[in-house]
Amino acid sequence: MVAPAAEAEAVAMAGRKTLPDECKTLWQIAGPVILTGVFQFLIGFVTVAFVGHIGKVELAAVSIVIGVIEGLGFGLLLGMGSALETLCGQAVGAGQLHTLGVYMQRSWIICLATAVALLPVYIFTDPILRLLRQSPEISAVAGRYARWCVPQLLAYAVNFPMQKFYQAQSRVWVMTLISGAAVGLHALINWVVVARLRRGLLGAAMVGNASWWLINAAQFLYVLGGSFPEAWTGFSRKAFASLAGFVRLSLASAVMLCLEMWYYTAVIILVGCLKNPEIQVGAVSICMNYNIWTLMVSVGFNAAVSVRVANELGAKHPKAAKFSVVVAVATSAAVGLVFTLVALLARKQLPRLFTDDELVVKEAAKLGYLLAATIGLNSIQPVLSGVAIGAGWQSLVAWVNIGCYYLIGLPLAAVLGFKLKLNATGIWVGMLIGTVLQTVILFMILFRTKWHKEAMLAEERVRNWGGNVELPTVQEAR
Repeated sequence: MVAPAAEAEAVAMAGRKTLPDECKTLWQIAGPVILTGVFQFLIGFVTVAFVGHIGKVELAAVSIVIGVIEGLGFGLLLGMGSALETLCGQAVGAGQLHTLGVYMQRSWIICLATAVALLPVYIFTDPILRLLRQSPEISAVAGRYARWCVPQLLAYAVNFPMQKFYQAQSRVWVMTLISGAAVGLHALINWVVVARLRRGLLGAAMVGNASWWLINAAQFLYVLGGSFPEAWTGFSRKAFASLAGFVRLSLASAVMLCLEMWYYTAVIILVGCLKNPEIQVGAVSICMNYNIWTLMVSVGFNAAVSVRVANELGAKHPKAAKFSVVVAVATSAAVGLVFTLVALLARKQLPRLFTDDELVVKEAAKLGYLLAATIGLNSIQPVLSGVAIGAGWQSLVAWVNIGCYYLIGLPLAAVLGFKLKLNATGIWVGMLIGTVLQTVILFMILFRTKWHKEAMLAEERVRNWGGNVELPTVQEAR
């Protein structure tokens, strides 16, 4: 029988990592997640690129649907699914793999119900955008396109819980390969349907629907194929148990992430209220697309640090969790600096990939400096949000987001954009100020965190959701 002191020492040794070890572990998770995110983002990116050559109105309409309508559904469903990052990650750290399949099924039930509740937003996109004072011509085109994209909404509800299921177990390369194959097919079929056969917006929407459901089918077949023998034991009635508590945790995650994603949605809406909305919305949407593209790197580290923090807290290694945070923030910031320099140097050339309209290109190039600053800041902020998800701080960060984004950032954006007549530049500056403030506050929260206490809270969370199990004693990794 192992003596308590020897057992405690073994736990501490298990949580000890050197800098090269931690960097390797982070990249093993972040690298595939980055590629997966880029590939899945490219589905929308490719669609906008093809549609942008149809006309200015079509470009603005699809950009608004992707940025506002799909952004609403995507953000809410991603947030609901992100409850699994906390639960699955800490369960893996505690060695309770048998709970993961049930968690994923519960999340499917909740996410699909949420998607059904969001259907009216897609169906009534046209009047909603008119109510938000968007151009009638753009709103009409956007309304048709949104109705055609309803299957994508349901696909998100299935996809996100599976992603978290894979990520919590650090099994992410298969998602990368599936998404890479899907985006290749997506580009090829768009070229045939939109560019050659000229099926317009309807063709673009149908190709997008097929691409997302192809990803879902391939990922689920991999799960059914026996690749997760401990975590997936088939469908279970347990998925319908404790749904109320799961909904509460899912809502906390959704509110936190949605407040961040809807912040950018609100910026696009504000820009749509300016004069010459076709040009302004087109320019901002192009910059947003590049910002989201580079954001995929930070999202990779967001997922990686979330998994690392959740795993280490679940395994009772508080110092190892703290060390993961430091390494993830530093690494993501270094990579973000490279993208910032690229955005500055290529600010006049990048918009031409989306449009041939010189006025839109010129307006997007003017926003290049702000785009570069945003990219630099967004190399840090998502990583801090990943720490919050891994540790289970979603409710706290939601309040921070409300204050920084909606009480400070957006009002400043409105004043600078409309009252001071700085247009899209002023709106972007206001958005940036809110993001800076939020990042500073998250850093302050991190500095004040008692990681030993967080490990004990993780133990309590695992017991509440996974049943009574023998868990290791919380130890500081020496």
